[in-house]
Amino acid sequence: MLGIKTEDTARASNGTLNWLRAAVLGANDGIVSVSSIILGVAGATSARHTIFIAGLAGLVAGAFSMAVGEYVSVSSQRDTERAYIAKEKRRLHDDPDHELEGLAATYVVKGASYKTAVQMARELTQKDALKAHLEAELQLDEEDLNNPAQAAMASMVSFTIGGLIPLVAVLVASRPTRVVVTFVAVLLALCVTGYASATVGNASRRRAILRVVAGGAIAMVLTYLIGHLFGTTVK
Repeated sequence: MLGIKTEDTARASNGTLNWLRAAVLGANDGIVSVSSIILGVAGATSARHTIFIAGLAGLVAGAFSMAVGEYVSVSSQRDTERAYIAKEKRRLHDDPDHELEGLAATYVVKGASYKTAVQMARELTQKDALKAHLEAELQLDEEDLNNPAQAAMASMVSFTIGGLIPLVAVLVASRPTRVVVTFVAVLLALCVTGYASATVGNASRRRAILRVVAGGAIAMVLTYLIGHLFGTTVK
């Protein structure tokens, strides 16, 4: 009973970690994308209304683009996984002995002795043959496939939250400090997402923060310079 509870807890934790990673990445994309658009336009004009409309358009377009892209991606992955599952079901029905040998061979490759591998394969096949093959050979769980709608919604929400940070910053700041305030607000937000992503993935927090902050800073500086260049030369 204890083993079953531990397994369920680990599975739930892995699912939570996957959603956290997706949320952090979505928020990071929202921060960098919208801030780059805002500063690019700010480099060309100081009109608050124009900057706001550009940022808002980028926020809405980016959020829906993320949602659609995630939905399509996860749907394709889910269709592929379902095709694998259907194929495995046919194999188990048509040639169960061959599939048993294949399952045992999988455990041998993972380090078990042949005798132990055969015993494991037989016991797991008797319990749930399909589940045993999916977990050992494809790392799939028929009852725990990703949900495209949930993935799309998570991406849209996290992107929107991230994109609101530079949009709000550029609105509340005065004209002389608008670019600096937005730049600083974005870098602070990226520090948070970098820290969160490293914490979720058990990676180096300092390295993750430096990576996302450097990338975001480069994106903002380049778009600001491009906006300033073309804003003064193209009429």
